[in-house]
Amino acid sequence: MTPTELRETIPALEAGTYLNWGAGGPSPRCVVEAAESCLEAHEYESPTTGGMYPAAFDVYDDARTAVAGLLGAEPTDIALTESTTDGINRVATAFDWDETDVVVRTDLEHSSGILPWQRLEREYGVEVRVLETEDGRLDLEDVKAVASEATLFCLSSLTWTHGTRLPIADVVDVAHDAGALVLVDAVQAPGQVPVDVAEWGADFVVGSGHKWLVGPFGSGFLYVRPGLEAERDLVPAAIGYRSVVDANAPEYRYEAGARRFEVGTASPVAHAGLIEAISLLEEVGLERVTSRIETLTGQLKAGVPDEQLLSPRAYESGLVTIAVDEPAATVDRLAEQGIVVRTLPGPDAIRASVHAYNTREDVETLLAALEMA
Repeated sequence: MTPTELRETIPALEAGTYLNWGAGGPSPRCVVEAAESCLEAHEYESPTTGGMYPAAFDVYDDARTAVAGLLGAEPTDIALTESTTDGINRVATAFDWDETDVVVRTDLEHSSGILPWQRLEREYGVEVRVLETEDGRLDLEDVKAVASEATLFCLSSLTWTHGTRLPIADVVDVAHDAGALVLVDAVQAPGQVPVDVAEWGADFVVGSGHKWLVGPFGSGFLYVRPGLEAERDLVPAAIGYRSVVDANAPEYRYEAGARRFEVGTASPVAHAGLIEAISLLEEVGLERVTSRIETLTGQLKAGVPDEQLLSPRAYESGLVTIAVDEPAATVDRLAEQGIVVRTLPGPDAIRASVHAYNTREDVETLLAALEMA
């Protein structure tokens, strides 16, 4: 299947020019059908043909396997969550924090990578330090300067503000040498660029299927580096029968690794859709997807003057940030023309997210609406 052929199976794309994949990726029909089929089978068939819990657990197992293949991990390294925010919070609440701890983040993080640390700061006295960046770039010397005092680094692999790729493996090396851990918000990466958690070496990687993977909302995932819980005390804030080895034992014992971060009964529906979405990506081919995104973003950037292009002119991702006057009004004006982009909290700009499932005509439509074509 080609990206163009897959595009034809996404009903939402029939209604306008969609360039907001970095916020949410509308699903193809087969992904929605996989979710619907899972729900129907679970509610109509499984009660009398094996049981509702075993049916759900089969989907959980298949989803962990699919996500592991996507990230270059093992299924035992994956916990299923609802979202990136959910995954970060599960990690953030698993440590015995106090005022001696230091969390370091960049100034490029989404609120998902800001609010959990603000809460730790407010409730436990944890110090939060913010590394300033320039044009979406992180200076490794700044990382080295704080590493010896850091407990945990939190940073994005691909920035939502500029579409730049941060040097994750290098940050991990510095952090680990200093005895600090690293949590990576990778939500903007899977589905548009390769992700190899073994190459990164990070302790935690969080993401979700509802953006570039075109899976359903609710299809989040968390990677935990193997053996990490043996090195650090990881005690999740929530506990349930999926967190422990034997829920009926006189004294509970947490599952090893990632599984301790799962809790209890959850709908398998969203992750059934994610399984299908990952299968589609494999059918289309990530290399083909990345190549097409590069071509289309190159077309878009070619039409944007240097003084307005806030993302790198060279390809790094499908996220393209364009400085405009009155961003909110611009987004509203574009929406009236059937073009979907978004604003950012700062700077004054709009962000277009270009996927392989867009067309050259989509890009031309946006440029014309911005009076750049």
